[in-house]
Amino acid sequence: MSLAVVRTIGSPRVLRTAEDVEDFEQEIVDQYALAMAAAGLCDRHVSRTRSVIIEFARSLTGSLWTATCDDADRFMAEQRRLGNTVSTRAGKAGVLALFFDFMVSRYQGDIHALTGVVVQQPIDEFNRQSGNSMGKVRVPPSDAEVDRLFTAWRAAVPEARKYLPAARDYFAASLWRRLGLRINETVMLDIRDWRPDLGEFGKLHVRHGKGSSGRGPKARLVPAINGADRLIDWWLAEVRHQFAGDWSNPDAPMFPSERLSSDSVTCTRVGANALRSGLGVATRKWLPGWAGRLTPHVLRHYCASSLYGNGMDLKALQELLGHQWLATTSGYIHVRSDHIEKAWTNANQSLAARFGEGG
Repeated sequence: MSLAVVRTIGSPRVLRTAEDVEDFEQEIVDQYALAMAAAGLCDRHVSRTRSVIIEFARSLTGSLWTATCDDADRFMAEQRRLGNTVSTRAGKAGVLALFFDFMVSRYQGDIHALTGVVVQQPIDEFNRQSGNSMGKVRVPPSDAEVDRLFTAWRAAVPEARKYLPAARDYFAASLWRRLGLRINETVMLDIRDWRPDLGEFGKLHVRHGKGSSGRGPKARLVPAINGADRLIDWWLAEVRHQFAGDWSNPDAPMFPSERLSSDSVTCTRVGANALRSGLGVATRKWLPGWAGRLTPHVLRHYCASSLYGNGMDLKALQELLGHQWLATTSGYIHVRSDHIEKAWTNANQSLAARFGEGG
């Protein structure tokens, strides 16, 4: 049995054959996967990233380090021709941009010494779609429209043909409206996640917050502000125990399905589609102008805009929504048409008060 040759970082290398070139290219991709794993990214994210890089490599006539903006243009155009969604295409462009940043940072010198090629970033501001072009601007309904929807919905819950799922769907949508929770964060809440002993209003322990770049769940504590504390108390005191006898089990789901587990005692967890459907039905009934457009994520945008309009600063909103970057939170803010005028008036009133106090 012969031992494999191990190449050290400082050892000389020559790309004599097509197989040598292919091995070097594979080494770069493998090293990028190793770097992602070292950064704590999950296996699924690493696997998806590798598949996108390999797909792009197969579209090239040369090696990865020879890729140009023209190659990226053709690849992205082909993705559109294949019918991939805007978000899918933008995601692939983002994956390739990060990979080429890695290759430039780690392998630029090695590649130039071996091939004479200077690696360039093929993804630029011209072929990479922005958030606006991806249709991510979700302007929410007005305060009056949201109030009209939830007032009618709340009044109809006691008379609903199926009271329990109607109350559950209303409660979930109310958390999206008041706290800006994501739908998957909502679904994964357990009864133990309500901590009325924390803070002035109590807090929800959101254990399955959205992590960035495949790093897994990012937990946070969400204060039950904006009337959410009273809603949670109503749900746990008057409704949740009617689903099944597991209401006293802290590990039972906060949002149960009507279906029971095999033991016929505990509830299964409701699915995101059921909650999404409940919002859709209510919107068609009581806010038909928004039918098909008012989603859980739009209510998340409404929550951010509403709280900001009522005086909450961006940093507090960032923590509430669980964003890594303040710039992301800024994209959730849709101010009223008179916001600038009100800000100007308030600033001048504050200035006048300061001068008045100074004599």
